[in-house]
Amino acid sequence: MTQTQSASFSAMPKTNAAFAIMLFGMVAYFVFWGLGYTHYNHSMLFLLATAFGVFMAFNIGGNDVANSFGTSVGAGTLTIPQALLIAAVFEVSGAVIAGGEVTATIRSGIVDLKAIPGLQPLDLVYIMMSALLAAALWLLFATKKGLPVSTTHAIIGGIVGSSVILGFIASGNVDNPLGLVKWEKIGKIAVSWVISPLLGGMVSFFLYSLVKKYVLDYNSAIDEQLKNLKAEKKEYKDAHRIRFEALSETDQIRVASEMARDAQIYNDGDFDPDELESNYYKGLYEFDQRKNNIDAFKALYSWVPAITSIGGMVIVSLLMFKGLRNLHLDLGVMINTLIIMMIGTGIWMATFIYAKTLKKKDISKSTFLIFSWMQVMSASGFAFSHGANDIANAIGPFAAILDVLRTGTIDAENAVPPIVLITFGISLIVGLWFIGKEVIKTVGQGLAELHPSSGFTAELSAASVVMGASVLGLPVSSTHILVGAVLGIGIANRNANWKMMKPIGLAWVITLPAAATLSVLCFLTLKAVL
Repeated sequence: MTQTQSASFSAMPKTNAAFAIMLFGMVAYFVFWGLGYTHYNHSMLFLLATAFGVFMAFNIGGNDVANSFGTSVGAGTLTIPQALLIAAVFEVSGAVIAGGEVTATIRSGIVDLKAIPGLQPLDLVYIMMSALLAAALWLLFATKKGLPVSTTHAIIGGIVGSSVILGFIASGNVDNPLGLVKWEKIGKIAVSWVISPLLGGMVSFFLYSLVKKYVLDYNSAIDEQLKNLKAEKKEYKDAHRIRFEALSETDQIRVASEMARDAQIYNDGDFDPDELESNYYKGLYEFDQRKNNIDAFKALYSWVPAITSIGGMVIVSLLMFKGLRNLHLDLGVMINTLIIMMIGTGIWMATFIYAKTLKKKDISKSTFLIFSWMQVMSASGFAFSHGANDIANAIGPFAAILDVLRTGTIDAENAVPPIVLITFGISLIVGLWFIGKEVIKTVGQGLAELHPSSGFTAELSAASVVMGASVLGLPVSSTHILVGAVLGIGIANRNANWKMMKPIGLAWVITLPAAATLSVLCFLTLKAVL
């Protein structure tokens, strides 16, 4: 991240004020709406829950969304304002369209209040409020340190911590104070935490190895051949000039006449090489033939459009089979597949035609230019998948609180009102703007050197793994997946910064217990004060 990009966080007071006013205004309106929605039941609890939920969404934006867009900003593909715009559209869209299953897991799949007789619905409110505040505090600490951690780990750790302490408080009536937590769910989630970075790294390493071999390395080899050929041609011209100057005046006139005739023929383009008279143009023709025999644009015309097309189809398939499925369009697998193939074909043709317009430009720069466009596409897809997965870490617990305050029961699981999604989405984006700088720097520059092609591969790999998990309803860690994907790039390029991974790995290990411990303290404080 450049100094100019970093300065955009602090050198735009009017923009900062606009974001702050937007967040304050949205939260104020949400409070007005929410008090009526909950029929003014337990108004103080609602106000605190709103503050904790918005604070959690704010810190998700600062940490999780920041690490999601770190690859794009670090590679120089997107500026901070551009990343912010993409996040605003795709993060919230992912949460609204495709986040239902993971939201349900967070809000009701971790805690079973029926396991302990006599507990009241408000106990669930205290559990979720404590979890939101504890997770948000831990995320704020990690974000300030520039450490990309898992918001999923944090919120589940918070839920487990407050549930366990409630179980111990109520242990006089039960034999198993740990029975509130659905430990089998935690076990399944724990397995996904282990495989998340492995899958991200493996997929990224495999995809980038193909891109590196068939595009980047090929272009480098071609550039080297063209560079050497250009140097040889220059030496040839210099040698010819020296030989020409050494000729007698009569021979110079003869050679100059031959070269003048050959120049006219040569510039016409369509000529027979046997028509050339001068040795100079005969040698020049051999150089041009060697250059023409180099398939300089093979990767740009074949592999790059194919990669673009495949990447586009992957992103579209995630939307068609996961996101748009919740709209109950009932198009069927065949129709969805045909739509995906049509879009993929359109992307291939558009990329191929665009590549043709870059023929006279530098091959490597042209390739990186196309990969930059591809990275914007993959960043959008990853933002959608991240919204589908991780914004639920704030909305899920808050939705459970909202249901209890509105109905007075723990069984209700009403649809999340759109205003909740909008309010938390705005909080998430504002968090990215105000506190996301350090995490963006860590992911974009600290783990491995990135450029548009490697950034595209990391984002596409991470998006595929995250959305696959979202389809299964598993709240996996997009942070672990993306960091694993970036490290996969670093391994392929042999520049992975394992030293940077030490504090990150430590933060990963202690996130859940740290959030759980904070949640215990928050729970005890809330129960004592309220």
